[in-house]
Amino acid sequence: MDSHRAPEALELIRLGDGDQSVSVRLPSTTPVASGVSARYYAAEAVVISGLVSGTVHLGFDSDDLTDLGRLLDAIEEVEAEPDPDDPFTADWPREGDTACLRFIIEDPWVVEVCDGPSTGVAVAVPLDMGEAWIAGARERLAAARVALGE
Repeated sequence: MDSHRAPEALELIRLGDGDQSVSVRLPSTTPVASGVSARYYAAEAVVISGLVSGTVHLGFDSDDLTDLGRLLDAIEEVEAEPDPDDPFTADWPREGDTACLRFIIEDPWVVEVCDGPSTGVAVAVPLDMGEAWIAGARERLAAARVALGE
């Protein structure tokens, strides 16, 4: 093993359908700052599609990991009993000084990567999510919590 090689980025979120994807990667598991009750992490949201591909910096804190778990619970409930007249919409991480992902649960799914605080640009990516995606999302979240010591 090459000890001079940088470790691979930790993938916290991966949403994709084979043709397009949105992911959130942490280049490092070391917090960029620590507060009394939370640690802050630098990450990047990565969009890959036939029309546009790009990366935007995204920050989150340790409380946002808990929020992501709650978001997965809420999405699972909505997927079990969807309301076509009122699509579920939620942002992660919380609205603030960083880019975020906006989840719009309809058919097909749409994930918007919003860089409101910096550029005002939002990219909407429609995704045909498979049946087992949420189990993989929970596994990624659990692995990230372990790697981040949360």
